[in-house]
Amino acid sequence: MRFVLLALGGLFAALILRAMYLQVVQQDFLQNQGEARFRRAMTLEANRGVITDRNGEPLAISSPVQTIWASPADMEPVPPAKLRELARLLDMAPEELAAKLSDRKREFVYLKRQISPELANKVMALAIPGIAKQQEFRRFYPVSEIVSHIIGFTGVDGKGQEGVELAREKMLAGKDGRRVVIKDRRGHIIEDVAAIEPPKDGQTLALAVDHRIQYLAYRELKAAVEENQAKAGSVVVLDAHTGELLALANFPSFNPNNRVGTTPEMLRNRAVIDLFEPGSTMKPLSISLALENGKANLNTVLDTHSYNIGPAVIRDVSPQASLGHSRHHSEVE
Repeated sequence: MRFVLLALGGLFAALILRAMYLQVVQQDFLQNQGEARFRRAMTLEANRGVITDRNGEPLAISSPVQTIWASPADMEPVPPAKLRELARLLDMAPEELAAKLSDRKREFVYLKRQISPELANKVMALAIPGIAKQQEFRRFYPVSEIVSHIIGFTGVDGKGQEGVELAREKMLAGKDGRRVVIKDRRGHIIEDVAAIEPPKDGQTLALAVDHRIQYLAYRELKAAVEENQAKAGSVVVLDAHTGELLALANFPSFNPNNRVGTTPEMLRNRAVIDLFEPGSTMKPLSISLALENGKANLNTVLDTHSYNIGPAVIRDVSPQASLGHSRHHSEVE
């Protein structure tokens, strides 16, 4: 009896010592390990600022969407029927989904980004452990290709890639918030363990562009390029009194809402990046002076095959047949 009591007392003392060791010596290590498994820092995405024209018409807005992600490390064996249904909802091949979920050591992997809230709710209704959703924002451009070279576009992560979206990234992006929570192994939030840092939305950016003038400029440019079978064309409309940019259009253009099939040539903002020879920029001034002084009219055809400037003979490097009846030579030039 004494031996049994002594043995039980020794075991009880060993348990007390072990508990003290874990609570005192190993406290920091065990707490960090627990937080690594259940503590999560969630990003609260800021709403990207709206881009408008001079009249307040929206040219770029952000719409809330959902992203589906998984934590393979927290997933339990899932019935094959549920996995097939999940693959169907996400428009993925079952083999592709299985490959993403195969590494059981991973704690985060994207399954499908920027889907509708309705589809995300159907996915979550499957109640698969380790599958979660988070809110993001998708950029939408109401005027589409008409103003695409000015506005540009954002990538899947919401960062500006071209145009004003890139040039004013800091102003439009705002600042994401942060929420630190404890989650259970099924991904459910148990409690907040720190004060929530709310996101700061991006600022609204109003451009000098008038979307009505922009539409007319793009429509006429497109018609002129197609009629003359040109490779490309550009139009820039400025306010002569203030120098403000009222419209800037290029053709061919691209749809920033769906860039499938978009080529680098379509992305070029030719009105800004293409170079023109100095002589070409002076031609409108020369023609205006000739019209004003009565040296030419709107039906005048200028013969540029060759003409003299002092002792020099200037020849056209690619002469074309003249279309018209009247001709003016070097005196018009």
